[in-house]
Amino acid sequence: MIRVKSPSRIHMGLIDMNAELGRVDGGVGISIDHPHVMISAEIADDIEIIGHSLLAQRMKAAARVLLPEGQGVRVTIEEDMPPHVGCGSGTQAALSVAAAVNRLYGLGLSVREMAIAVERGGTSGIGVASFEKGGFIVDGGHKFADKGSFSPSSASKTPPGPVLFREDFPDWEIVLALPGEDMHIGAHDAQEVDIFRKECPIPLHEVQAVAHIVLMKMMPAIVEKDIEGFGQATNRLQTLGFKQREIRLQHQAVRDLIELLQDSGAYGAGMSSFGPVVYAFTDNPEDAAYLKADAQAFLDNTIGGKVIITRANNTGASILEE
Repeated sequence: MIRVKSPSRIHMGLIDMNAELGRVDGGVGISIDHPHVMISAEIADDIEIIGHSLLAQRMKAAARVLLPEGQGVRVTIEEDMPPHVGCGSGTQAALSVAAAVNRLYGLGLSVREMAIAVERGGTSGIGVASFEKGGFIVDGGHKFADKGSFSPSSASKTPPGPVLFREDFPDWEIVLALPGEDMHIGAHDAQEVDIFRKECPIPLHEVQAVAHIVLMKMMPAIVEKDIEGFGQATNRLQTLGFKQREIRLQHQAVRDLIELLQDSGAYGAGMSSFGPVVYAFTDNPEDAAYLKADAQAFLDNTIGGKVIITRANNTGASILEE
């Protein structure tokens, strides 16, 4: 039996949705411990997914692509995460099953090869890199000539972009607010495609500002473990580029929650991917508890949901044979 536990990720933003230089996408993100996907898998006669999960169909599709002809796998979902909220559940679900099949049948595939097979990472490479090694990640996107359009990963068959920078994320507290089940989930599928088509290309001056912040503020702050500088960069990214447009499309309560956390003592706060998940950073467990309480009270009085405290994952997925 193979057991796979994969991290989730905070997607802090896409870098270049202008493409004037000939490249597009590029992303910044952090691999985190919770929420996560955990599965166990064993060889079987057919493809069987055990456990109620909205990710089951994605897992079955990944297994079908990787399995040798005539072979099967029985996958038991032990823990999962909600889809389309900004944590990268689709990539983690698909890669978890792919990794289990890869190990069970000795296919010898790399994480990148598995990602290409299950068609993940076509816009952002953060989820794939999180599965592989975890940490704080900056990826370099794609040649626009290869991709041919501004589009989300769900509509792109382009391989994951190259990882330009990967560093262990410091041991800071991460407050993660997951709005309730009745809350409108983040954009996905056809809706997501439509947003990319309407909003892009992003004005060049905004793209240049995002790239400047990532290269000369955020990356040095990670290397120097400067949470103040990292938080300032995080807050600024919410006001620029594609991220600004992602936030603008959200429920007012999500926008208000970001501001609440920024004003309540967090060094930085923002929204992951198309949301509605909101995150905040601090370096003190006591401050994290206060931020969690403030965010939970806000959700209880507005749209509902749950707030957790987590940390970065600096190792990637664990794949164990039992």
